Amino acid sequence: MSTTTEAPKTAMQKVLDAVERVGNRVPHPVMIFVYLIAIVIVLSAVLGLLGVRVSYQAYNPATGEIEPASTAARSLLTVDGIRFMFTGIVQNFMNFNAVGVIIVAMVGVGVAEESGLVKALIRKLVVVAPRKLLTYILVFVGIVSSIAADAGYLVLIPLAAAAFISVGRHPLAGLAAAFAAVASAFLVNILIVPTDGILTEITNDAIRLVDPNKSIDLAANLWFSIGSVVLLTIVIGLITEKVIEPRLGPYTGDYVVPGETGLSDDEYRGLRYALYGMLAVFGVLALLVLPPGAPLRNPETGAIIGNSPFMTSLIVSIALIFLVCGAAYGIGAGTMKGTNDVVAAMQKAIMGLSGLILLLLVISQFIAFFNYTNMATLAAVSLARILQQMNLDALWLLLGFVVVVFLLDLIITAAIAKWAIFAPIFVPLLMQLGVEPEAVLAAYRVGDSPMNSITPLNAYFAMIVTFAAKYQKDAGVGTVIALMLPYVLVICVIWTAFLAGWHLLKLPWGL
Repeated sequence: MSTTTEAPKTAMQKVLDAVERVGNRVPHPVMIFVYLIAIVIVLSAVLGLLGVRVSYQAYNPATGEIEPASTAARSLLTVDGIRFMFTGIVQNFMNFNAVGVIIVAMVGVGVAEESGLVKALIRKLVVVAPRKLLTYILVFVGIVSSIAADAGYLVLIPLAAAAFISVGRHPLAGLAAAFAAVASAFLVNILIVPTDGILTEITNDAIRLVDPNKSIDLAANLWFSIGSVVLLTIVIGLITEKVIEPRLGPYTGDYVVPGETGLSDDEYRGLRYALYGMLAVFGVLALLVLPPGAPLRNPETGAIIGNSPFMTSLIVSIALIFLVCGAAYGIGAGTMKGTNDVVAAMQKAIMGLSGLILLLLVISQFIAFFNYTNMATLAAVSLARILQQMNLDALWLLLGFVVVVFLLDLIITAAIAKWAIFAPIFVPLLMQLGVEPEAVLAAYRVGDSPMNSITPLNAYFAMIVTFAAKYQKDAGVGTVIALMLPYVLVICVIWTAFLAGWHLLKLPWGL
């Protein structure tokens, strides 16, 4: 009788297995953030007693100018700090945008999933997309999904996991690939996205500290962004297929894998109804967006893209599309009989978020307490000063800047908040060394994104853990970190080298 032996694990696989074991032995994520809150309270008191303070130049969003600023550590164990902790709990949770975004999105996505639309679309995608390109298609869509703000987290990541399992591949590999694409390549796109407008505005105010007559425009990083999208699509796809899937091996979970990819007549009729529903929603949105003076245009400039009601409410439009298309599919395919079934699907989706909402309640308090102490700003300015004092030449200073942003992204995930601190420091400094401001902004894009997929301070990290547990019951924080660590390490190295090569070859950064 023959026996089969597993192939020996590589050193990398053993390290990742160890990371997963250790990570999954830590307390429940809720308790992790409770302990972190306790640490922040104690550390803020120590820094407050020491009178730690930093002065720097920073962008003031209220005036649109670069102004002198001073930040001191604030203790949470003072009268004001204790008052803040007790009176701010409800408001901290209400101000945590991820909660509202997740609930609104899941109302629509829940209907689409419960009606069977999502499964039908995935099976159709599997039939249409070449098998060898499925990973790369999902990764590319994940990267460009930043045009729709957080929709990639809520829609594409679970869709990628389901698409992988539909073709007999490990669902966690699909989840990891999509998470890396959405989170670790967030600040680049083949299109101009709303965030570009804010980053450009902050950069221009920093430029004026050196040259009042110089500025950059929205497309200043377009070529570099497009090149980065192509590079990262290939890199993330290769890591998924060459590192992640071999480590995971065949899927042995109890989640039912669809046995066939063909669609029935009812399902095809449902897809036609869903298409009609989508066209109807698009028609309504067009009336609300396209005519001059339409309600979803910017009331002052008339703009549609950028700072406009349409862009700020994009998650509502996406939820509406999924809701209408899901309901239309359900009626066409016979999986839903009326509005009661639609409402029941919404309720089921919201009930499934109960554990995540509890976790987000605790996370929102940690972030609010941490921001109150000013420790993030103290760390950012201190690291920037250390880098300035190292007297590096232009290229090494540019690369050092990327490394500093890598480190700070673990505790300050907000891209705009970090750039408001860094731009007035590094843009003038590097301009005086002959580095274009476009290059500094490109370097910031490289530094800001990769760590997003491993920091628990990412507002959607807990949700990804929840998605993973759907396919692997014992999945936890360690599982997700072990999945994402190869992406982060490789992306950090290759993308930084890509930036350095672009700079040395003096390629145009944008239009």
